[in-house]
Amino acid sequence: QVQLVESGGGLVQAGGSLRLSCAASGTIFRINVMGWYRQAPGKQRELVATITRGGLTNYRDSVKGRFTISRDNAKNTVYMQMNSLKSEDTAVYYCYAFVNGMEYWGQGTQVTVSS
Repeated sequence: QVQLVESGGGLVQAGGSLRLSCAASGTIFRINVMGWYRQAPGKQRELVATITRGGLTNYRDSVKGRFTISRDNAKNTVYMQMNSLKSEDTAVYYCYAFVNGMEYWGQGTQVTVSS
């Protein structure tokens, strides 16, 4: 069994920063892609950023230059530094990881950006 536990969400003013973390635990042999998705009220869940085991990254256009995803393979943890936050970044952010050939999701952490 694998669990993903997120932390770092909260309330921040527009232009501020937050750092999300997500740690995977359990019986882990290999983690391939890790990433972050988000879901705003009334909207579909959308990809924010992903990172491969080797460090290749992918971002949605609206966060490029503002968000940075990184990971620590030794700690089975993925991070996302979010700078210059905008009100449209308000959402529940979900961690995602492809572990031992299966996909897992975190419980979600709320990010609220006030204008």
